[in-house]
Amino acid sequence: MPSNTKPKTKGETPKIPRGMRDLMGDTFYAYQGLAERAAEIALYYGFTAIETPMLEAESLFTRAIGEATDIVDKEMYTLKTRGGDRLALRPEGTAPVMRAYFDNGLQTQPQPVMLYYSGPFFRHDSPQRGRYRQFYQFGLEIIGTGKSIAEAMIIKTFTLILGEVGLDNLHVEINSIGDKECRPAYRRELAAYYRKHHKNLCADCRERLKTNPLRLLDCKNPACQQIKQGAPTPVSYLCAACKKHFKEVLEYLETMGVTYEINHQLVRGLDYYSRTVFEIVDRAPGEDTPLALAGGGRYDYLARALGSRKDLPAVGGAIGLDRVLSAPGIKTINPRLIKKPKIFFIQLSFEAKLHSFEVIEILRRARVPIAQSLSKDSLSAQLGMAERLGVPYALILGQKEALEGTVILRNMSTRSQDTIKIDHLAENLKNLK
Repeated sequence: MPSNTKPKTKGETPKIPRGMRDLMGDTFYAYQGLAERAAEIALYYGFTAIETPMLEAESLFTRAIGEATDIVDKEMYTLKTRGGDRLALRPEGTAPVMRAYFDNGLQTQPQPVMLYYSGPFFRHDSPQRGRYRQFYQFGLEIIGTGKSIAEAMIIKTFTLILGEVGLDNLHVEINSIGDKECRPAYRRELAAYYRKHHKNLCADCRERLKTNPLRLLDCKNPACQQIKQGAPTPVSYLCAACKKHFKEVLEYLETMGVTYEINHQLVRGLDYYSRTVFEIVDRAPGEDTPLALAGGGRYDYLARALGSRKDLPAVGGAIGLDRVLSAPGIKTINPRLIKKPKIFFIQLSFEAKLHSFEVIEILRRARVPIAQSLSKDSLSAQLGMAERLGVPYALILGQKEALEGTVILRNMSTRSQDTIKIDHLAENLKNLK
C-alpha cells in the first residue's frame, strides 16, 4: 500500500521542534543568572528550594486544572508508558508542588511551608513573543496559611525580583474572585450576562459559557473583548469575609510600597484559584501591548481537588523567565556558578600539552574559568579564537615555558604580555579584571 509520508532526503538532519529552543552562550547565562538572582531574593524572604519531576501523572493536572480548560483540552503533552501509565509533561508548577507537599509529608512540618522552584514547563501553545512550547518559570508557593499577608509577600517578592533586573515600568494588577460562598452568585450573573450576547461570542467562549463561565473573562478575541467591557465584576459580589481579606491584602501592599490597580476583569484560567488573583505587567514606553511578566493567586481548593479530605489554604505564582528576558530595559545578570571565560589557554607543543592539566588545575582552584582548543597547535589560530570569543586574556604555554615552569600572560586588548612562574600563577591572576 503506497505511503503518503514524504521520505526524508538521505543525510537530512532532524530539526528542533517548533516552539523549542537551544539555550547557549549569552542566552544560557542570561537564564541562569536570572534564576539565580530570583532564588537568592526568595531565600532571604524565607523560601526554600524544591524541584519536581518534569513528568507527572496526567490525572494530577486533569483533577487540579480541570477538564474544561485549554491547558487540558488542547495544550498538554501526554504519553502512555509501556506499563500503561498515562503521564504528562508538566504544564505548570503549582499542582506538582502541592502533590509533593503531601507525598513528602510536609503537612507535618511547621506551617506555612514556603517553597520556590524554577525550570522548564511545556504547553502546545501558539509560539509568539515571549511564549514558547518549552518555557521557563520561577515560582513561589506558600502552603498552609489563609492569612492575607501571604498574597502580599508573594507579590512583593516578585516585584523585588523584577526590579533587581532593571524593570522599572512594573504595574501590579489585582482582583478578588471570591470563594465558594460568594462566587456561585457571581458565576450565575456572569453567565446570564453572556447568554444575552451568545450570538456574538467566539466558538471557544460559547463552550466556556457551558463549562466554566469565569474563563470568559480570559478571552483575547477582539469581539469578546468588547462584550467583556460590560460584564459584571466579581468584587461586587464578594461576601463579608472575602471583602475583608481583599482589603487586608491591599493594605499590606500599600505598607510595603507596592503600587497596584484593581483590574475588575482579571481572573485566572485555572479552576483551583480563589479570592486574590494578580498579574504583574511591564508597560514600557512605546509598547502598545503591556507584557505580562508574572501572575498567580490564592488556591485554597487545590488540595481537595487532588484528594485531600479538607481544603488547604495556599497562595503562589510564577514569573515567566522568557517574558522577562524579552522585556525592554532588562539588564544582564551574570550567573555565579558558571562564569564567562577570562582566559584562553594556548598550548603550543606536545610538551606543553603534557603539562597543560597542571595549569588548568591551578586555574580551577583559583576559580578562573577558561576557554581552550586542545586540538590546535598554531599560535595565530588560537589567538584568533580568543579574539572571536572576546576572552580578555590569553595564557600561553609553549615548549620553552613548559621546560622552564613558566607561562606567558597576554592582555588581548593592549597586546602586552608578562612571563609568570607557574608556582605564582594563582596569586598573579587575583588582580585580573
